[in-house]
Amino acid sequence: MSTPDSSPAKSSWFRTEDFWAILLGLGFVIASALLVLNGSSLKWLAVMPAKWTDAGAAVQQLFQSSLRYLALFAVLAAALGLGARALGLSVGRFLLSFAVVFAVTTVIILLGAWSEAGRYTLEPPLVALAVGLLISNFLPLPAWLGEGLRVEYYVKVGIVLLGATLPLNLLLSAGPVAIGQAAVVSLVTFGVIFFVARRLGLDQRFAATLGAGGAVCGVSASIAVAGAVGAKKEQGPVAITIVVFWAIVMVFALPLLARAFGLPTGVAGAWIGTSEFADAAGFAAAQTYGGYAGKVAGIAGTPEDAVNAFTLMKVIGRDLWVGIWAFVLSFIAVSRWSDTGVDTRVGAGVVWRRFPKFVLGFLLSSLIVAWVASTYSAADFKRVLEPELIAPLKNLRVWAFTFCFLCIGLSTRWRDLAAIGRKPFLAFTAGVVVNVLLGYFLSVVVFGKYWSTLGR
Repeated sequence: MSTPDSSPAKSSWFRTEDFWAILLGLGFVIASALLVLNGSSLKWLAVMPAKWTDAGAAVQQLFQSSLRYLALFAVLAAALGLGARALGLSVGRFLLSFAVVFAVTTVIILLGAWSEAGRYTLEPPLVALAVGLLISNFLPLPAWLGEGLRVEYYVKVGIVLLGATLPLNLLLSAGPVAIGQAAVVSLVTFGVIFFVARRLGLDQRFAATLGAGGAVCGVSASIAVAGAVGAKKEQGPVAITIVVFWAIVMVFALPLLARAFGLPTGVAGAWIGTSEFADAAGFAAAQTYGGYAGKVAGIAGTPEDAVNAFTLMKVIGRDLWVGIWAFVLSFIAVSRWSDTGVDTRVGAGVVWRRFPKFVLGFLLSSLIVAWVASTYSAADFKRVLEPELIAPLKNLRVWAFTFCFLCIGLSTRWRDLAAIGRKPFLAFTAGVVVNVLLGYFLSVVVFGKYWSTLGR
């Protein structure tokens, strides 16, 4: 007999990456807020290298701050390790793998502090992705390393921290526009992928899985919808592989295209949020483009405009559709499509079960920081809260997203693409073309003035 504390629902929720990502992300936000309210700060722990011009200076500051890096590793390893245990992973192997991930990430973030890094677009997430891809595709990796390559875990922690750096007033004012724009893109992109997939002879359930992966939040949507409609076991991973491939392509292509068009950072961020297929990839692309502000002639706006617009479009606008698509498609599967023997019954809790709950952590983070900010004047916000509260959380956010991208690279094998087949790839690619063009039209032509003046 199960007790209330050991009920399946509670046990399942406790053993999810969403739960531990929210717990860890909010833990940092709350700790940082409490420290600031008591005249202290999380700055010492949230270490980030200073700008350097020569390698000797970089190595010197690394040694000088070694205790801070070790402290950050210890705190993250302890917190993430608890989550790994709850997720059923081998804690020993996870910690060993995470130590490697942390060490490589430290070097990558140090490289990102190079004074010439912006000139060569050496943003830490992009460098991490490139390094990971090179290692995974040209070197043999030990099996134990895979235990710590938890892409979804790290990106969800990063998104919760992202909420603490997005002003609540911006969220409230721009949220409806982002949700409306995302709704158009979600419906059209899904329709295109589903139609092309069916024309190519793919079954409805596979077509729905591919369509959701392109229309909403790539990997999460593919997993959720594959389960909701009762897709075959191999179809979910195929959709995820295609999503990851195009997410990697877009993380490089979209900033370059936006730069060629000379888009303001807010407009480019909205386009990236509309057209990217993964949260981490989109964040890296938006951060990269934001780095052009003030450095590339003709690009207006601030670095934060790109990140904020992306966050509103992708996290608030598109990710919220995961639960809706899972609910609608599961209903269609059970009522209209032929029975496959898989239970896809629509229950009252379908939307909640499929809802990306880390978004709630994102919103709570924003609310906590907004509450703290309400106790300060505008002048004190700039003087105290930005350097003492917001900046450390931004630093931790960079760490989380860089972990994520290194793990994406280390777990991506190009040879796996050969096994997915031509038809699924063509169907999804049709959606990519429509997604990018429609995203550009909405972000630049329809709402361009709005996104270019975001927050002003």
